[in-house]
Amino acid sequence: MLADSSVVRFLMVGGLSFALDLGILAILHEIFGVDLWIATPIAFVTSLVFNFLLQRLFTFRATNHRAVSAAKYLLLVVFNIVVSDLIVTGFDAQGWSYVAGKVTATVLTTVWNYLLYRHWIFKRSELPEKAGS
Repeated sequence: MLADSSVVRFLMVGGLSFALDLGILAILHEIFGVDLWIATPIAFVTSLVFNFLLQRLFTFRATNHRAVSAAKYLLLVVFNIVVSDLIVTGFDAQGWSYVAGKVTATVLTTVWNYLLYRHWIFKRSELPEKAGS
């Protein structure tokens, strides 16, 4: 069954996260007039918190320590924010659509995120996690 595949679950959660990210970005920029260099990371971080929780619990069913996953995830978040912000504002500076920039950033980050989530951030430990860890 497709839902048994971590790739399918990853893409489903990623799609929901992207919709949340783009929706917040559009609302902040188009309705409230927030500059893209501010709106982009706000939308991105909000969707990443949502994404972290669902990827950990639903997609990868991680058994490693939450604190370890969170620390690794935060490192990746910083990298993704910088890359996404540069791409979105770069597209806008070229006179291209910031939405096209957002799509481009998302495609690029999706590839490395899956690999890092699966093999580094949400790596399943040999022993089950202790309660409350």
